[in-house]
Amino acid sequence: MMEENGIKPGLVVFSKAGRDSGRYYCILTVVDPDYVLIADGERHKIDRPKRKKLKHLKPTKDILALGSKLEQGVKVFDSELKSALRAYNEN
Repeated sequence: MMEENGIKPGLVVFSKAGRDSGRYYCILTVVDPDYVLIADGERHKIDRPKRKKLKHLKPTKDILALGSKLEQGVKVFDSELKSALRAYNEN
């Protein structure tokens, strides 16, 4: 979808604006060129992800190992996502 600018499922992003600002999230789906669905397994669960504008997110260079699971449509659990992002959100 949006592979050319590096925005793809599994990418770790930092929220710069909104109620969820100051936390790290994982992109679950790229909706269109402006929007993505993000989750962290804690505040925003995988079954109810947050729709967020890309301009309010700062992408990191890190892609979680869960990214390949997300792209293949394999079930990912909130606990997996939460523990994968724990190192980011603790700092």
